[in-house]
Amino acid sequence: MSTADVSGKSLAELVSLRGRRAVVTGGARGLGKAIASRLAEAGAALLIGDLDEEQATAAAKELAERHGVPAIGAAMDVTDAAAVATAADRAVAELGGLEIWVNNAGIFPAVPLLEMTEETWDQVFAVNARGVFVGAREAARRMSAGRPGRGGVIVNIVSTAGFRGSAPGLAAYVGSKHAVRGLTRELALELAPLGIRVLGVAPSFVPTEGNLAMAAAAGVNLDEIPPTDLMLNSPIGRIGTPDDIARVALFCASDLSAFMTGSTLLADGGDTA
Repeated sequence: MSTADVSGKSLAELVSLRGRRAVVTGGARGLGKAIASRLAEAGAALLIGDLDEEQATAAAKELAERHGVPAIGAAMDVTDAAAVATAADRAVAELGGLEIWVNNAGIFPAVPLLEMTEETWDQVFAVNARGVFVGAREAARRMSAGRPGRGGVIVNIVSTAGFRGSAPGLAAYVGSKHAVRGLTRELALELAPLGIRVLGVAPSFVPTEGNLAMAAAAGVNLDEIPPTDLMLNSPIGRIGTPDDIARVALFCASDLSAFMTGSTLLADGGDTA
C-alpha cells in the first residue's frame, strides 16, 4: 500500500495532528513529556504511558488543559507485553483509535563492563530494545486492524549511542540503541505494506530528570562541567533541550515527513558529524 501524496496540503495542514491519537511511552517527564506536549499542541489526543501512573495522569491533565486535547495517563511497564497491550487497547477505546506511537521509555545505568552482571545487561535490553519491539508490535496491530488505508507512524527514540560508542560503562546502553536503530530499519520494511511509517530520532545528551539522576549516581555534578565540554565539538555551540528533540519527533509524526521511513534522524547539534 502506498502512502498518500500530501503535496497539495498547506504547511498548517502538514503540521496538524488534529484527529490523530498518540501514545508516548515514558511520557510523564523529561523528553517524553516534551514530545507529548508538542504532539498535543499540534492537536493529537494523547495517552501518556509511564511506570509512575500518578505522574502520567498528572502530566496528561496538564497537557489537556494547556492544549485543549483529550489526554489520559496510564501505567505502563514496557517490559511487560500485557501492560503495553492493555495501554494500547485503552488508547483505542478511550481516544477512538491510534495513529502515532512514540517509543521513548529507556534506561541507561552506567556500569563498567568488568563489573556488569547479566541481570543488568538483560534489563537494559528488556527496556530499551524489547520494549521498542513490543510497543511497535502492539501499535502496528491496532493501526492496521480493520482500518485499511489508515496506517500510522511509529517513532523510536534512539540515541547518538546508536551510531557510535558513547562513554565507559555504557556497553549495554550502546548495544541496545544500536539494536533499536537496526530495528527501526527492519520495522519500516515490514510495516510499509500496512501504510505504517517507522522513523528514529537520535538525540545527543539532553539534561532531563533521568539524565541528571544518572549523572548524580555516577558522582558527576553537571553544574560544574562547562556546556561546551558536554557537547564536545558541537558546531551548534550549546547543549540541547528536551524541546529541541520534541520538535524533531513532531516532524516525524506529522505529514511533513510523509515520504520518509526507516531513517534515524540525528538531533545532536552536529556532534556526531
